[in-house]
Amino acid sequence: MFYETETNDHGLPHNPFKAIVAPRPIGWISSVDREGRPNLAPYSFFNCVADRPPVVMFSSSGYKDSAANIDATGEFVCNMASYSLKDEMNQSSAAVPSGESEFELAGLEMAPSRLVKVPRVAKAVTALECKHLQTLRLKTLKGDETDNYVIFGQVVGVHIDDSIIVDGRVDVTVYKPLSRLGYMDYAVVTEVFEMGRPKA
Repeated sequence: MFYETETNDHGLPHNPFKAIVAPRPIGWISSVDREGRPNLAPYSFFNCVADRPPVVMFSSSGYKDSAANIDATGEFVCNMASYSLKDEMNQSSAAVPSGESEFELAGLEMAPSRLVKVPRVAKAVTALECKHLQTLRLKTLKGDETDNYVIFGQVVGVHIDDSIIVDGRVDVTVYKPLSRLGYMDYAVVTEVFEMGRPKA
């Protein structure tokens, strides 16, 4: 089959786009507002985009609290959601009024960060402390502004729980990071394989 995205005439009961671009890691973004009130929200449009220096990004559909907080304070933490925290991650995605803490809503303990003022999820086995680089509002091919915002942050500090380090490497089969698929589907990594880069 083939369809054009502008008309979205695929004839399927649900849009297949996000099911095709999958799996996508979930960035569990914590931030604080100008008053220091914490916010926590999962974003499946998330990834790293550079390693020297390390840079991550997430995209928000709508200018939500996370984007506003980061623009205001210049800091955030990307807590990586694992399978053991799937229910708490899901609970924190609920739409609540600004100023209400998703940490409390999901029954999550906060832990202090080292280099930023934003708290992290205490039970998250990995967390990336980030400083804001830029927020980009996306435009269409016609130049019209959309309601999609991409936030870039440079990672300045990394937390890793020693329990997921096996033979000197982070073992994702132990860590089981959550990933988002299409529709309401999620997945975890339970098996990996290696391939060496070919020589020219």
